[in-house]
Parts: sequence; C-alpha cells; structure tokens
Amino acid sequence: MAVDKTTILIVEDEAAIVELISFSLKDAGWNTVAVHSANDAWEFLQRRSPQLILLDWMLPDQSGLRLLSRIRADRQFNDIPIIMLTAKSMEEDKIAGLNNGADDYVTKPFSPRELLARVKALLRRRAPEHAQSVLNIGSVTLDPIGCKVMMDNQKIDIGHAEFKLLKFFMAHPERVFSRSQLLDKVWGDHVVIEERTVDVHVLRLRKALKEAEHLIKTVRSVGYMLSEK
Repeated sequence: MAVDKTTILIVEDEAAIVELISFSLKDAGWNTVAVHSANDAWEFLQRRSPQLILLDWMLPDQSGLRLLSRIRADRQFNDIPIIMLTAKSMEEDKIAGLNNGADDYVTKPFSPRELLARVKALLRRRAPEHAQSVLNIGSVTLDPIGCKVMMDNQKIDIGHAEFKLLKFFMAHPERVFSRSQLLDKVWGDHVVIEERTVDVHVLRLRKALKEAEHLIKTVRSVGYMLSEK
C-alpha cells in the first residue's frame, strides 16, 4: 500500500550539500525536493506545501532571510516549520533568522545526524501526524515507515485514505475535529472532496478496526475524535 510520505523542501545551491541532506532524509523515510534558488522555492510553494523547509541563508538570487520573511508574511505558509542552514555563526545572524520566523538554525558544517535530530524534533512538535515514530493506542499499532497497522500483533487490511485518517487521529488523541478540519489536515485543502466523504472513510476505518472500532468516536454536531475513554 502506497502512503503519502512527509515531503521536505531543500532550498540550497551547493550540490554536495543537497546530495548529503537528501541521502540522509530519504534514508530516514522522508521524501525530498531540492531547489537551488529563492525564486524556484517560491514557485514550488505555489504548487505544493511541504511539511518542512530547510533553507540556506546564501542563495544566488536573494538571501534566504528575505525568502523566509516572504513565506512568513503569507498566511497560507505560516505553519510550515523552517530550519535555516548557514555558514554564518554570528549571534546577531542567528537572532535575525529566528526573529524573521525560523524555527531552528543549523550552522555549516553540520553532521547529518544532528540535522536529522532537529528535523525529527521539529516535525514532532509542529505536526505530530508527520512524525515517523510508531504510534500506539489500545490494541492498535501504526507504523508510518512500514505503512502497516497491527491489532493485537496481527496485521490488518486498511485502505490508503483510512490509513492516513487513522494516522492523523492517533497523532492527535482525545481531540475533536470537524469534517472540514479533517479534509484540510488529512487530504489537504487542494483536494476537492465533499465533507460527507469523511463519513464514508470513518465508516471504512471502523470496519477495518473491527473490535477496536469503538476508538473512533462520533461527537454529535461537531465531528470525530479518537479516544480510549
């Protein structure tokens, strides 16, 4: 079963660094897209929102700091986590990056392991549903990298949409989401789907979970939530 992976946008003009970062991130189970200028990065963002951006300070057409400010000024991209990559280690530069909306800062040269740790921490903090760690609730276990769901240590058959929906619910237990929120968060606001389609996928998800179907609760007049209570 193919499942959408987390996509990380690398904005960096040094080919060797792009290759190193891409290899490390792909090895950790993420998709990567690399662009080499601020303009190319902006064009990519008009087509698709990545789950995280690694942004170099020095780019050939304009500074990464300027692109960072442009991204943060656009409400559509406000929540995308951004890590600045830079050879600059001056305290004032770090402060400038953070003040302009960067979430974290890695100074070159950096170790791939350190960068991976920063990416994992930021994704976990900003968007738990994009984390790569195994999720557990009750008798249900979901493995995002292996793309499988186990119940009482037995693999269960589950559809692509239901897998994404379950992963989102398990990353946000005990929280109620409306149908429109689920459409936006699980399918993305670029997908045209009727809100009632969410009901169909919830029904299919409950069917796949069999005796654990009680985990998916209907909250009347509001939406759905995952809860053990």
